[in-house]
Amino acid sequence: MINLKKWKTLKSKMVLDHYWCKVRQDEIELPNGKIIDDYFVNIKPDVAMVLPITSSKEIIFVRQYRHAIGEFFLELPAGNFDPTTESAEVAAIRELTEETGYIPQEVRKIGVLYDKPSKDTNKIYLFLAEDVSKVGEQKLDITEEIEVILIPIESVLEKIIQGEISVAGTVAALFLGLKFITY
Repeated sequence: MINLKKWKTLKSKMVLDHYWCKVRQDEIELPNGKIIDDYFVNIKPDVAMVLPITSSKEIIFVRQYRHAIGEFFLELPAGNFDPTTESAEVAAIRELTEETGYIPQEVRKIGVLYDKPSKDTNKIYLFLAEDVSKVGEQKLDITEEIEVILIPIESVLEKIIQGEISVAGTVAALFLGLKFITY
């Protein structure tokens, strides 16, 4: 087994500190002694994501525009949260309700994933919500325009294979969540 070593941070400074985007520049020393003075890290908030399933065994997706790619994507309901002001579970329920108008009877945590640990600092907290029901209308943020789409569980894998569902966090949550779903 190789004795892997962590990188050593020599200096850090915030090079962009905006509400929507925070970037830190680190000067690091690699285990081999080489110095990299411009290693950039995205300081991103944690995300709560929920895999909501109706009593009819349909998964609730949101379809929305993603400007960085310039396309529409099918995703699971999710959103950023501040762990100093709310728990990941509360954030997952809030996002589900705001984005879809559905509420769960209960949720259970099914995992924690790292988004892109080479450059990003955030975690994705995954929750499963079964027997969700529609109780109201969407309460969307100013940047959100969301179409709610229900897809039968048995159709989801084919939609992933065909590229209709292609956002990494959503795909990971689906594969992990399918292990916990009661049929």
